[in-house]
Amino acid sequence: MAGKPILHYFNGRGRMESIRWLLAAAGVEFEEKLFETHEEFEKLIQGGTLMYEQVPMVEIDGMNLVETRAILRYIAAKYGLIDMYVEGLRDLSDMIMYFPLSLPEEKEMNLEYILQRATMRFFPVYEKALRDHGQDFLVGSQLSWADIQLLEVILMAEECKPSVLLGFPLLQEFKVRISCIPTINKFLQPGSQRKPPLDEESIRKVKNIFKFERGIFLKNMSTIVAEY
Repeated sequence: MAGKPILHYFNGRGRMESIRWLLAAAGVEFEEKLFETHEEFEKLIQGGTLMYEQVPMVEIDGMNLVETRAILRYIAAKYGLIDMYVEGLRDLSDMIMYFPLSLPEEKEMNLEYILQRATMRFFPVYEKALRDHGQDFLVGSQLSWADIQLLEVILMAEECKPSVLLGFPLLQEFKVRISCIPTINKFLQPGSQRKPPLDEESIRKVKNIFKFERGIFLKNMSTIVAEY
């Protein structure tokens, strides 16, 4: 019998959070090896299992998987979760993920941009998909990777603005419906392996672990804004 997947990352959301969501929704228990210092991260690199010397890394089925999208696709295929609509969700997810790293003078502008893109470009697509499909899920008649990631992104967007779904009644119903699925509801409870948003202390720890400056993160945000 295969052991539980083991997730290697720092103690925060980042790119590992979507992997946690997917495993949790599939009802798969997993372990986490969370590093708190740069030395612990270097030890993982020196161990020779970390391809490209970057995380996230997931130990699963005798493999050490890296590259977030490859990991997500492997898990989705393994547990029969479809991946339609996912790429668009990744764009919005990245915008929100990098938002806490905004410079103070750019924070209001970045928040306005994120909310504008969410409500004018992204959420209308998924509202229409639910209306056209006429089912409980985005595609097919069962839970998919897209459903899981859409709920994750909705909840992230609501952390930016609680009323962000105003004007999207089908997405509001979708959020409640998918949140009630037992495996997902369990993951949403306090004390689960779901991680909170980045705060200043978390940002300080991440910078210490990976030894980079805040500007590197902000360059990612600037790239996303420029592309969209």
